[in-house]
Amino acid sequence: MVDQVPVDGFHLLSAVFRDGAAIPVQYTCSGQNVNPPLNIVGKPAGTKSLVLIMHDPDAISGDFVHWTMWDIPSTTEGISANSVPVGAVQGPNSSGKNAYSGPCPPAGTGTHHYNFELYALDKTLGLPPSTSRDQLMSAINGHVVADAKLIGLVAAD
Repeated sequence: MVDQVPVDGFHLLSAVFRDGAAIPVQYTCSGQNVNPPLNIVGKPAGTKSLVLIMHDPDAISGDFVHWTMWDIPSTTEGISANSVPVGAVQGPNSSGKNAYSGPCPPAGTGTHHYNFELYALDKTLGLPPSTSRDQLMSAINGHVVADAKLIGLVAAD
């Protein structure tokens, strides 16, 4: 477990959904299945790189990882839809692909909460693309300067 480090002013936002609101269909498996645009606001001093993890703790198979990315340059102010910042490394999601996998809750499983977690680190990681979420979380432990979270909802039909 990584220590949570709240820093006033450090936020992860999206122009297409608010925290606690529905993720538009185009960013799900029912749409174009591309990542939503994200804005990074108020990175604290000392930030050397960023880590982004998107997961669904409501998945019936257990916490499903939809996207991991690290060594995002500290100068990054946003991630455009359907893109990865230059220099960032994507790791495997729970489907085994090093890519974004949009929300796709099975019918009848209620509303799922998709957590976009952003970590500001005091170092770059240099991890290989095969690094799992658990390995990533271990690697960032003790190096988190601040963290921010954005939660998007998708209701299963």
